[in-house]
Amino acid sequence: MFRVGWIGLGKMGAPMARNLLSAGHALTVYNRTAAKVAPFQTAGATIASDPAAAAGQAEVVFSILADDAALRQVLLTPGGAVAAMPDGSTLVEMSTVSAEVSGEIAEATAARKIAYIRAPVSGSTTFAEAAKLTFLASGPKSAFEKIIPFLELMGAKHFHVGDGCEARILKLSLNMMIGTSAAMIGEALSLGLKHGLDRKTMLDVIAGSAVASPLIGYKVGPLAARDYTPAFDARMMAKDFDLILGAARRSGTPMPIAAQVREGWSALEARGDGDADFFKYVELASSMAGLDDGK
Repeated sequence: MFRVGWIGLGKMGAPMARNLLSAGHALTVYNRTAAKVAPFQTAGATIASDPAAAAGQAEVVFSILADDAALRQVLLTPGGAVAAMPDGSTLVEMSTVSAEVSGEIAEATAARKIAYIRAPVSGSTTFAEAAKLTFLASGPKSAFEKIIPFLELMGAKHFHVGDGCEARILKLSLNMMIGTSAAMIGEALSLGLKHGLDRKTMLDVIAGSAVASPLIGYKVGPLAARDYTPAFDARMMAKDFDLILGAARRSGTPMPIAAQVREGWSALEARGDGDADFFKYVELASSMAGLDDGK
């Protein structure tokens, strides 16, 4: 068993860390909100008072945080995790963040002779709990191969997609398609409802049609019940679309559909639905169609 540092115990990080603990790995955990670490102490993890303490004795450090600012604060400050990691250790950074902050981490880890794997995850909290996530990894292939046993404890699939920041861009591309799917289904349902179709019947047909996907299959039940308990909330999707459009602007990639869908996340936040699941976009579309927030 390896000595593992774990940074970030949010909606995704907590179940992922529990899966490693259950497999017998010795975890030292840190979270910026201290209240979230108590269950891990009970489960046998060591609680770190700061990021440096979580990383200082670890052979492998995993981090999964909300955004660029959190990543810089926890990993890159003088008292942060990277400065404390031993030479020859490995950082596996799993957040959905920009290629820019990812590049800053690459510079800092290279200066410390630390292997750096970008490994953003695809999947919801339910997938995290069931260890069925998909990992998109880029960085040195030899370092990636060493962490595969960890990835297999937390996910069902893992892909090595390049030596640099390719995994970051691929994750943003996937999230663009996932977020746009919510808008597309919202408009399709609204059109059907305006013409007298039954909501559940439409959802069943969509799930059995050529446009069906694992995402749609997973969402049919909650959409039929109009249950928007967040697996991934609209506010976080807004953050991801900002990253998507920022990467597009810097690379000269036109993304008119993504730009229009981004406005919907702002509308959801403005009406108080930022903490709802991002598929609340369906209700936004219904409301815009005059269906009294969904028929």
